[in-house]
Amino acid sequence: MPASLPAESGESGGVRSVQRAFDILSLLTEERRTLTIREVVEETGLAKTTALRLLQTLEHMGLLWSTPKGYAAGPALWRWAHLARSAWELPPETVQLMRELGARQRETVNLYVLRDVHRVCIAQQEGPQPLRHVVRVGEELPLWAGASSKILLKDASERLLARVARSSPYGESHTATLREWIDQSARDGYAAGHGEREPGLSAVAVPVTSGSGATVAALTLSGPTVRFGDDRVAEFAADLREVAKRMSERGFDHPLA
Repeated sequence: MPASLPAESGESGGVRSVQRAFDILSLLTEERRTLTIREVVEETGLAKTTALRLLQTLEHMGLLWSTPKGYAAGPALWRWAHLARSAWELPPETVQLMRELGARQRETVNLYVLRDVHRVCIAQQEGPQPLRHVVRVGEELPLWAGASSKILLKDASERLLARVARSSPYGESHTATLREWIDQSARDGYAAGHGEREPGLSAVAVPVTSGSGATVAALTLSGPTVRFGDDRVAEFAADLREVAKRMSERGFDHPLA
């Protein structure tokens, strides 16, 4: 670890320094392109000297770039972005399948994968209707509710389910509800959710599987609850299953596997 990092001994200190560095990088958003030292100190709670040393180290590594307005994303992030894109970018055939599904059903199509106690959106095709559901690609959403969560948690251990439940507004007692949802979805071959996380929002999800049959992703259609009546849910589920089958048959050769 660079000598300019805060002097912290032991493995826990090293991990703490890495976490603090990423906490700083995470403050950058599309709405906030630069950071001042004052903003970093106020939002991370770090001492000014510690924040300054971390900022200087990140700049030295090319992860940040000093400008007259503050620290901006650095050029080294281009390499990471390229690596991430090449690893996670879906094959053109899969993108086309999602695009056609969204055009047929006129709702937003998303593809989620499991990451610890979150689900991450790795691909999206927005629906064509003015009132639609949109999630940013790369965004992490909780696993304690939602149609895609019920699919992704199918093979989850009791320990993971308990952690997911503890992250919910309902506490660890939510574990039993999660198990009921997962079992129901396994029997039906799809999952549906209505207003569980956001009132007025519904979704239907099915699994995308690997060659061994393990669930590697959840393919979903989502939109306003008023457009997700029982008949439409059944239609969405049938179309999703067919598209997911074609995706599964094609296989994945990157981090989805």
